[in-house]
Amino acid sequence: MSAEYATFGLAPAMRAGGVLANGDYQVHRDFVDFVVDGRPLLFQLSDLDAVSPLASDVPPAIFTEHVRSLLLEAGAPLTDGRYVIYGCPECEGIGCGAVTAVIERAGDDFVWRDFAWQTDERADLELNGYHGIGPFRFHGGEYRSALNSLLDGDSGAGRRVLLIGARVAVLAKLAAALRTIGIGADITQDAADVPADELRGYGAVAFGRAVGEQQRAAVRRSFDRAEVDVAYVDGLAPVIPLLVAQIEHALDRRPLELRRLTRLTAADGEAAVEVTSTCRVRLTAYRLDRLYRTHAHEVFDGILETGSHRIALDAKAVKGESFVVARTSGSVLVTAMAR
Repeated sequence: MSAEYATFGLAPAMRAGGVLANGDYQVHRDFVDFVVDGRPLLFQLSDLDAVSPLASDVPPAIFTEHVRSLLLEAGAPLTDGRYVIYGCPECEGIGCGAVTAVIERAGDDFVWRDFAWQTDERADLELNGYHGIGPFRFHGGEYRSALNSLLDGDSGAGRRVLLIGARVAVLAKLAAALRTIGIGADITQDAADVPADELRGYGAVAFGRAVGEQQRAAVRRSFDRAEVDVAYVDGLAPVIPLLVAQIEHALDRRPLELRRLTRLTAADGEAAVEVTSTCRVRLTAYRLDRLYRTHAHEVFDGILETGSHRIALDAKAVKGESFVVARTSGSVLVTAMAR
């Protein structure tokens, strides 16, 4: 099959971290995704929890090495001229599985072909090949310009969150949970005297339910004076997994067309979910009982096709004050259960 010309671009992406209902942690990863013909390439791989080698938390020298490798300025890291396109978000070992492809020059152009799922030294194209993806031929100038632009930017920029609330114990647990999944967190009651350079390090500010409007307004003024475009989160309830999910959503500043999960509502015993590509979606309901104890219920875990879906919720899981979290590998949404 001959390679047809496709457009090549790059876009920020993330592997959404979180505290799962069973107590496990999922690490947050920011990375740069490949955009082919205007659509993230990762979306063509259905239910795949993976990141590109161009992750923001890798050391700068290694990040540069990955870019140079994709530009064919270094030898292929795998046999048969194959390169890792997406790998395990928890480690860099090929043993966990990776999407690989041959990258080669065709005159001034670059061609990506023979995509496959690979778990050892050699890829078995017949057994594990992605036969419906590629080959792609990219114009050399566009391809080189996109990748070279990464070498001029701050690829290692991290994510930090400022936590403000009255319940110190809850804030401490939330900060610990965020740090565990790779998001920095600081606790304060007053941001008035924080230098502007420090405020620029935050991507979001999370307010507890007990924080009054006067205090919230003062914090917003501090960030406005520093000219920092920060996302504000109004905590729905003192439930750590729920608050982590809210913050993950707030940190996702991508346009909707670059997200898999784009809508979530919950009312009348069912949730409405919209996805832009086929993917695994997990719905978790959290509720507070009369003693403010937290109850978590996994209400759905399955593959959804592109489009809108309505999913019935267990009445016991969403009675009283309750909330629903929808999660894919790269997106998370949160909503209160409407009554």
